Amino acid sequence: MNSTQPYIPRANAQSITGDQYKSSVYADLKIWWREIDRVLLFLILLLMAFGTAAVAAASPASARRLSTAAVQLPDLYFYWAHLRWQFLGLITLLGASLLSRDNARRLGILIAAAMLGFLVLVPLIGHEVNGARRWLKLGMSFQPSEFLKPGFAIALAWILSWRLRDPHLPVLAIVTVLMGFVALLLMLQPNLGATILFGGVWFVLVLLSGVSVQRIAGLIALGVAGVTATYFLYGNARNRIDAFLGGGTAFDQVDLAQRTLLSGGWTGSGLWLGVRKLNLPEAHTDYIFSVIGEEFGLLVCAMVVILYLAIIARVLVRLADEENLFALLAGAGLVTQICGQAFINILVNLQLFPSKGMTLPLVSYGGSSTIAVCLAAGLLLAITRRNPFLTRERPGLRNVLSESVLKRNPQGEGNTP
Repeated sequence: MNSTQPYIPRANAQSITGDQYKSSVYADLKIWWREIDRVLLFLILLLMAFGTAAVAAASPASARRLSTAAVQLPDLYFYWAHLRWQFLGLITLLGASLLSRDNARRLGILIAAAMLGFLVLVPLIGHEVNGARRWLKLGMSFQPSEFLKPGFAIALAWILSWRLRDPHLPVLAIVTVLMGFVALLLMLQPNLGATILFGGVWFVLVLLSGVSVQRIAGLIALGVAGVTATYFLYGNARNRIDAFLGGGTAFDQVDLAQRTLLSGGWTGSGLWLGVRKLNLPEAHTDYIFSVIGEEFGLLVCAMVVILYLAIIARVLVRLADEENLFALLAGAGLVTQICGQAFINILVNLQLFPSKGMTLPLVSYGGSSTIAVCLAAGLLLAITRRNPFLTRERPGLRNVLSESVLKRNPQGEGNTP
């Protein structure tokens, strides 16, 4: 065939018109709406709506606390800023949820690789705030660890799923080394709270991948040794743990958070009527759950907790019949990352966990962190997409758990004749 021969379109060839393009986009959106977990999407949007009201309640306290004689911030400064970030976050969430499962995996791996590179730069050129070097300023200020969270869960799920192609691949060793590398970079900042969260995601995925009882015991011992070493080597963590074990004082921020949380009673003092929140540091971020308790009451706090539990339950139900090992592990990792961070934040506000600089996902005010958590939620929606007309031949999560039990107790069925 002559390569210099000019291309002549066929007589029946047709170009795509504007109407055809619109029809194609409409068809894609119909497929997305059919496959997306609409219950999970509703729960996520409901939490974001709670976040809007909560930031409106907390904004005056933080604005007055951060105002100076030269610059007076308006009471709703953080509320209006939160609305802008939430709008960008919502676009990110919906855009990520439109991805196919394969494209969500590719995006997660690319994010993990890029953020690991940025994390290496943080100790060298990072921006220091309150004694911690966690931020990079590259056009905008952001924490690479926040964006690494969803990428880390997806990358670990991808690596662990390799065992289906070759059971002899040392996937456990690979993800353990990766976890150790991330923990080292985080502790150089230092960021103990994020290290604990990443370790929790790693442990859940390793547990679901089906390891023996001996290895699980070894991993638990490794975690205990790591926390013990941190206590003796990291002064800030030691002080916070000592304050937590000692019960705190009236001037301790965790004690202030608990007092603020309980001061509203069951029904709260009412929007903008709270007084104790004015003494809280980071009322719009780390301690927003306490502001919810004071102004909206313990009943609304319970509703927030129930919403996070409902998200976990919904994802588990969705994964119960999932046959794809990567999707099962990635979905479990992402929901562990989002809700694990939420429960750490809530426990800190209840004075049941040492103080950590960790926001309440989908609720707290945040700039780039809002985009990061919305990205994680969007990827979770993309991973759990499913054609409702396809039937599953075998259970997903139930099958993995039963296989894990058999591996840990191979003689379990041999006792019966």
